[in-house]
Amino acid sequence: MGRPSVIITGAASGIGLACVQLFAERGCNVVAVDADEAGLADLTRTPRPDGVPTSDRPGEIVPLVGDVSAQETGTAMVQAAVDHFGRLDTVVLNAGIGGTLPWEDEGAIARLDRILAVNVRGVAIGIRSAAPALRATGGGAIVVTASSAGLAADPGNWAYNASKGAVVNLVRAAALDLAATNIRVNAIAPGLTETPLMARHRDVPGLVDASSRRIPLQRWGRAREQAAAIWFLASADAAYITGAVLAADGGLTAMHGAVPPPPLA
Repeated sequence: MGRPSVIITGAASGIGLACVQLFAERGCNVVAVDADEAGLADLTRTPRPDGVPTSDRPGEIVPLVGDVSAQETGTAMVQAAVDHFGRLDTVVLNAGIGGTLPWEDEGAIARLDRILAVNVRGVAIGIRSAAPALRATGGGAIVVTASSAGLAADPGNWAYNASKGAVVNLVRAAALDLAATNIRVNAIAPGLTETPLMARHRDVPGLVDASSRRIPLQRWGRAREQAAAIWFLASADAAYITGAVLAADGGLTAMHGAVPPPPLA
């Protein structure tokens, strides 16, 4: 049996990049998929975080430029895994975009269409494309990056909220349909996380402090922490878990919200 092979979408930055680093460090071969060609080119030059255990022989990383909302990308990424590594064991469908426009903005519906295309259609294409190759290796794991924004709503974020809410139920439905073929499908629901997608929010004066105050763990998450949750759901330790949505949000969605949490000791 060769090294495990994994496809990771949205691989050039944020949670996707952290996943590429983590899976490769732990000996997996990776097909890294992103529409950002320059970002993919930098993948192998990104330093590993200090103090992280690394496999004696880190996995190979094969970059693939593509738009996940296109079926051609779904087909190409699976073919790349099979051609380069001879197998497919895990798929991390992480690619996503935000950028909701106000309801009455002239471009609001066009933006909604694009968000749904990447965040929902892209996941459906990824699952559909990968399932035959996963079956060929006796089963496997699909982990999707949903969002705490798919479990509850936010002001001014209706299109993104709708897309991630759809992803949550898409994961549940796919888990039911694929369980008989030993393919597990799960999702993580990250809360506020330090990624490029959130950079414009971090630049708003006072927003990080105010939002952190509403999170029981009193801080934003880190991309590496989200990657670790994805690793768990993909691993044999989660062999009896499918159709689950793991909230990795510092306790945010566990809280009713009427009363702020107490400060950390």
